[in-house]
Order: sequence, then C-alpha cells, then structure tokens
Amino acid sequence: MTDPIADYLTRLRNAIQANHRVVEVPASNLKKEITKILFQKGYILNYKFEDEVGPQGNIKIALKYDPVTKVNAIKSLTRVSKPGLRHYVGYREMPRVLNGLGIAILSTSKGVMTDKEAKDLKLGGEVLCFVY
Repeated sequence: MTDPIADYLTRLRNAIQANHRVVEVPASNLKKEITKILFQKGYILNYKFEDEVGPQGNIKIALKYDPVTKVNAIKSLTRVSKPGLRHYVGYREMPRVLNGLGIAILSTSKGVMTDKEAKDLKLGGEVLCFVY
C-alpha cells in the first residue's frame, strides 16, 4: 500500500456507503490525529484506539448518523495531497472548503490541524484532505 491516508479515507467512505455503525482501520500516528480532528469537529460519534491488536494497533470509529433521517454527518472525504503529487499551501493561500462550511486537514510543522487553526497560527503545510 503506497498511500495509507487514502486507504483510511476509503474505508470511512465505504462504511458510510454501507451504513455501518463502526469501522476499524489500521492505526498510525497520523491517522490517530485525523480521527481526533474528525471527532472534535463533530463528524464522527466516537473513537477508540486499540493498541494490543497487530504491530500498530487499530482505530475503531463509530460513525455519526442523524437519528431521524439516517443521513451521515460526513458528506464527502476527499484526498488532496497524494504521494506522487504533494499539495502545499501557505497560510495566505489556505483553501476554503464548501465556502467555509467544510474543513481542510493539514499537516504542519506544529502537528496535524484544521485550516482555520493553521491560519490563526499563521502556519502553512501539506493539505491532507477535505471533509464536509
């Protein structure tokens, strides 16, 4: 596997498409940080890091659905920066996702954060994905 972040996002998309409640993905530090951001921003219901499974462990993610309409909180997960074509931005060229309604997740020198947090700290970095 050449792109573990794309695999992570694809597993989430597939679980949403199949209306699963919980999805398990292999863990890495970057995936753990992305999962924390998705939880903080309200895109997922809960998560749990399982370190005893495999060499890296697993992440169990409980997906968030509307109780009445059964619509998922995540409409789209898009990988932006790919291994063959990285996408870096400065804090002045920060992308706006869905005219400010979505988030862009960036890898900066101060860690993984959203576009709004990076702009407040005047940090640029690699745009990992768009979520809305």
